[in-house]
Amino acid sequence: MSLLDKVSYAQDKQLRAVATVKADNPFLVDDHLPIWVGIEYMAQAVAAYAGLDARNKGEEVKLGFLVGTRKYKSHGSKLAIGSKIKINIEESLWGENGLGAFQCELQGEAPCGRMCTAQASLNVYQPNSIEDILKEGM
Repeated sequence: MSLLDKVSYAQDKQLRAVATVKADNPFLVDDHLPIWVGIEYMAQAVAAYAGLDARNKGEEVKLGFLVGTRKYKSHGSKLAIGSKIKINIEESLWGENGLGAFQCELQGEAPCGRMCTAQASLNVYQPNSIEDILKEGM
């Protein structure tokens, strides 16, 4: 499932993506998108960042995992169908062990016409080999 429409900027440990809340979005509740679903949009932006980074290095794109979310804050509770969402992420840490941390921000239009925002720190893990994880019985 890909919720992002496109990446509009990717450089200097940052990525900006845009998305539109569509009527067929599987996360809709009463024809609105709860703002907490913004975590999924943020995670997909981090995945796009990791994929572009791998391609730029001539490496294969790898599977990654969202490990956790910290310092989640939101203003507003839901987004309207048709809302344009802007997602900004910035790498804070990316270790040799595959652990990473990203500062993320999301903005979109609430049904009342006001801006709805969310910020969070996402912790991610990208193993060198998914086969090694499966052998260990994750």
